[in-house]
Amino acid sequence: MKIRIILTLLCLTIAGCQLKPTIDTKPEKFIKKHISRLKPVEKESAIAYWAAATTGKSEDYARAGELDLEIRKMHSDPDEFAYLKAIRKIAGFEDPLVARQIDRLYYRFLGNQIDESLIKETVELSSKIEEKFSTFRSTSNGKELTGNEIKAILKTETDSTVRRLAWAASKQVAPVIADDIIWLVILRNRAARSAGFDNYHTMKLHAGEQDPVAMDKLFAELDALTAAPFKQLKDKLDSTLAKKYGIEVSEMKPWHYHDPFFQEVPMVQEIDLDVYYKGKDIKELSAIFFNGIGLNVDAILEKSDLYDRKGKNPHAFCTDIDKKGDVRILCNIEDNEYWMTVQLHELGHAVYFKYNDPKVPYMLRDPAHSYTTEAIAMLFGRLSKDSLWMQQMLGLSDAQRQELLAVTAHQKQLSQLIFARWAMVMYNFEKKLYADPDQDLNSLWWDIVEKYQFIKRPAGRDQPDWAAKIHFTIAPCYYHNYMLGELLASQLHHDMAEKITSMKTDKGISYVGRTEIADYLRKNIFEPGNIYQHNEMIKRATGEYLTPKYFVEDFVK
Repeated sequence: MKIRIILTLLCLTIAGCQLKPTIDTKPEKFIKKHISRLKPVEKESAIAYWAAATTGKSEDYARAGELDLEIRKMHSDPDEFAYLKAIRKIAGFEDPLVARQIDRLYYRFLGNQIDESLIKETVELSSKIEEKFSTFRSTSNGKELTGNEIKAILKTETDSTVRRLAWAASKQVAPVIADDIIWLVILRNRAARSAGFDNYHTMKLHAGEQDPVAMDKLFAELDALTAAPFKQLKDKLDSTLAKKYGIEVSEMKPWHYHDPFFQEVPMVQEIDLDVYYKGKDIKELSAIFFNGIGLNVDAILEKSDLYDRKGKNPHAFCTDIDKKGDVRILCNIEDNEYWMTVQLHELGHAVYFKYNDPKVPYMLRDPAHSYTTEAIAMLFGRLSKDSLWMQQMLGLSDAQRQELLAVTAHQKQLSQLIFARWAMVMYNFEKKLYADPDQDLNSLWWDIVEKYQFIKRPAGRDQPDWAAKIHFTIAPCYYHNYMLGELLASQLHHDMAEKITSMKTDKGISYVGRTEIADYLRKNIFEPGNIYQHNEMIKRATGEYLTPKYFVEDFVK
């Protein structure tokens, strides 16, 4: 029986299933028509967002918001959504790529089945918050500070008062935007409930083909596995830092770490990794490395925006403008290890986008999931702390590498455990934020920080410090994907080590100049795009579904 006939019969039995007469029930035609409208607007939207992030101009943010709203509206038509729901229930598509595209369209429509005025308000508010965040500049003692300057103070200053003022400056944006973020959460929850979910966090996981119960279980397992080793390493770290600042360990506060959220490893070893990158051209190093393994990034870097200036987005991201090769990264490079990590990380995203397969349908010419592209970014980002990579890329001697070896191994383990605990803060706070945005969020934030990071809250502080994290606006209910990315990065590294080098261990393996790395990634990860569900893609690539065991082997045991 043909699909058209089946669909007609099915619609007669489903309450509320009404198809517009103008919508052709043949799925291939529906997809083609939708893409013909969507494709040019998505490109224009990406260009507009790039302009906003690089200029900070209100008119650019306004235009980016308008185009985002237009895309949301394209996915809000209730009749088209009814069609997608109905067609998904019909098994036996001759072309599995058609079925997969219908699935992806269904999930895009799912979160937009709300009143147009609510969509408009949500988009406009999100754009307004991001503009405020990107153009805000903190001050301390009457001096304006950039994000890089605050990080520099937290890395080097030994005076606790100066550190406290710099840390507090990093949170100054929070009261400016906190109320707006809470209202944005309320609006997103309204949208989720109209789609049949209890809140937006649950809906976002569902739309990403992730099971909330399984996600809770995974994070609980990671908590149990990492709590003791993290506590042991943090106790030693606190002792070292306290000695450096001339205070007792009991006096350690949030501003005594090297970044405002304690999500990065403090450089407290006798060897400061920043020294090795001082005076180096971070952009050139990244180009030499990626080009050397057969993933040419020259065109990416030519269109990118890499250095800090007033009005520009102070963070970092990668964007795929057209799914045809126009890929760009935004960074704010300085010659230190942190920005070497970020540069490698963002270019990891970029090569995933650039080296897609143009034969894959437009709707599927994306990463299998956001966490799979995070995995590639993290796989390469880890190299900035790898002693062998540093030796080969920075021209270090064998003696220098040996000197680095113990330090970098410790730094990588500490870095991963610190990040894992930080990801638990973000995941658990955001889950509770969407469950009840009216609760005392300031207190909740510090409850969760104390539980997972073992950091004492500042006495008497009642500020929305949580709101200083831009991800609550631009990447809602997303942070858990960074952690999944770390798990997958370890899994891919192990698999490449075994398949490419035939070694039983993945330790001491160099990526420099190894085109086999690029061949593996292009064949197994980049080119399939989103034609398989994310876990199925991982199974096809590595022989196993996503597992934390390799991350645990690398950084916990």
